[in-house]
Amino acid sequence: MKKKYVSNSQESVRMFKSNLLEALSKVHYLVPVFIFMPVILFCMYKSFFDVHIPALTFIGYFVLGLFIWTFTEYVMHRFVFHYAPPNKPWAQRMHFIFHGVHHDYPSDAKRLVLPPSVSIPLATGFYFLFNAILPDNYVFAFFPGFILGYLFYDMTHYAIHHFNFKGNIWKKIKQHHMLHHYQDADKGYGVSSPLWDKIFRSDFIKK
Repeated sequence: MKKKYVSNSQESVRMFKSNLLEALSKVHYLVPVFIFMPVILFCMYKSFFDVHIPALTFIGYFVLGLFIWTFTEYVMHRFVFHYAPPNKPWAQRMHFIFHGVHHDYPSDAKRLVLPPSVSIPLATGFYFLFNAILPDNYVFAFFPGFILGYLFYDMTHYAIHHFNFKGNIWKKIKQHHMLHHYQDADKGYGVSSPLWDKIFRSDFIKK
């Protein structure tokens, strides 16, 4: 995606004529925490007190869920959010709604985390996918790790755009994402981690 326009103000541009659709496109950055933390706690309760998954097995699947999230984050950012072929107006429009508006208004605090109108259907779809793939009931150990990875991604994304970091690791994470916004939007798709950018050679050559 070529850089077309960037506003560094914190204004929130209107995207829809419908007041309902406009409201559904905006969200306070803490809303995902209130929605999905109960999901994580419920899955952990099911794991230990209902289906009785052993502690070490739970930890293994939980960590696997976190790891799979990092790959999911990379794939969705690169191949879904940045899917905008110039010869397909519908794709251009969908790209702007889902992600392009964030590149145009990167400091818009109300469009830095996924709104529930998107995150809940996606999470539901992933749950049923993992439940079909994993052994019986092991989704209750895997899914909370996956969702925690998503929450870490959302909170990290907000913090990158609105906080100043002092730690070296956080500074590097912020630099990686800022290069994606202000240098080359066709690189640096990992937000919470640059791991998959390094593996798939979409990382920046940092001097």
